[in-house]
Amino acid sequence: TWPEWRGHIEKSQIVEWIDSMLLLIFGGIPWQVYFQRVLSAKTAKKAMYLSFYAAVGCIVLAMPPVLIGAIAKSTNWNMTDYDINKDITAPEATKLILPLVLLHLCPKFIAFIGLGAVSAAVMSSADSSVLSASSMFARNVWKLVFRDQASEREVLLVMRIGILLVGIGAAGIGILVSSIYVLWYLCSDLVYVILFPQLLCVVYVPHSNTYGSLAAYITGFLFRILIGESSLGIPKFINFGSYIPPKTLCMLISLGTTLIISKIAKSLFEKRILPPKYDIFHCLVDIPNETLPLKESSTTDELHYNIIKPTTGQQYLTEPTMMINNSFSQSQEILNSYGKD
Repeated sequence: TWPEWRGHIEKSQIVEWIDSMLLLIFGGIPWQVYFQRVLSAKTAKKAMYLSFYAAVGCIVLAMPPVLIGAIAKSTNWNMTDYDINKDITAPEATKLILPLVLLHLCPKFIAFIGLGAVSAAVMSSADSSVLSASSMFARNVWKLVFRDQASEREVLLVMRIGILLVGIGAAGIGILVSSIYVLWYLCSDLVYVILFPQLLCVVYVPHSNTYGSLAAYITGFLFRILIGESSLGIPKFINFGSYIPPKTLCMLISLGTTLIISKIAKSLFEKRILPPKYDIFHCLVDIPNETLPLKESSTTDELHYNIIKPTTGQQYLTEPTMMINNSFSQSQEILNSYGKD
């Protein structure tokens, strides 16, 4: 039965498969669930080893779905209780392969336990995803970007509204998409196009800032919509040709936007073309006075902050004795350059 379910790739699909391969590889990096585990590790070395173990675990855990799909493809469903008038390869049936295999090809007690475990896992993942998305928006976007003086009550209200909106959006996408794998693929798609370039710049490009990230977010999302998505019924408005991977190109456009806009924004404040009051995101000059107790991975000593009084009438800045990132020192130099005048 190997030739029946292994499939094949046409020459015209090679670029699409390469694009999908890059999407799943690099789009699987900037996930919150991964970085939660990385940041919870005691040392950087342990986080690295955990990442290697997770890579091996992904390969091992991919085997059961492959075997279940092969079993479903090779089974003579006419000999089971499954309705013979229904096509097992139809889209409405393929998304139910796991419960169908458990229900019709396993003993009843295994089907009962297996379906219960799957339902519990799905509900747990669903509510945690909705809660984490809304809480991240309320804390990291609403409070840190738009309303830094927001009270806890306001943040909680925004989080509740976010839960409602994310739940409605997730339910709509779940109804429109016919495959669980397509849902996972779509998540990796947006992460690959929008978040991966920003993570790359935050880690390896010191001059990247909020202005470049915001511009890249809008640009990447816009281009991703314009190239279309058949699973959601979105038509294709832009065609890059059959030899260019479209999603990878959107990712590169987003990456380039981050680098260019960040450099332009930094130059505008560094050359004093724009005054500090126009730093609305407080990431280049007008950095808010905050004290963050951070710890190194190999020691328990907290980083101590020194208060720096700018030579101008700007607010106080805080600079740690061991720099958290390279952009802070650049921000202090930019601010001091205003005072020299």
